[in-house]
Amino acid sequence: MRALLDVILLALQLYVWLLIASAILSWLIAFNVVNTRNSVVSAIWDFLYRITEPLLRPIRNILPYMGGIDISPIILLLIIFFIERLIVLYLYPNVL
Repeated sequence: MRALLDVILLALQLYVWLLIASAILSWLIAFNVVNTRNSVVSAIWDFLYRITEPLLRPIRNILPYMGGIDISPIILLLIIFFIERLIVLYLYPNVL
């Protein structure tokens, strides 16, 4: 059971890094530092969008419009950190 919890924690950490990479790439695209006409950038952006958008969309639907500021990645990061803490502090010590 601990191995399963370790895999879940690892998957959550990987998703955190993908979420951070997606946010940074969206900033780089918004400020025209990278161009989406480049096939490599386009492929990376498409991958990151498809991975992160299914969890970000429901959060964006709940949040009110904030004038172009998207805080949904921050809220998703807080949720992921909360789940990790629940696993580490409450589930992991009670599993044999």
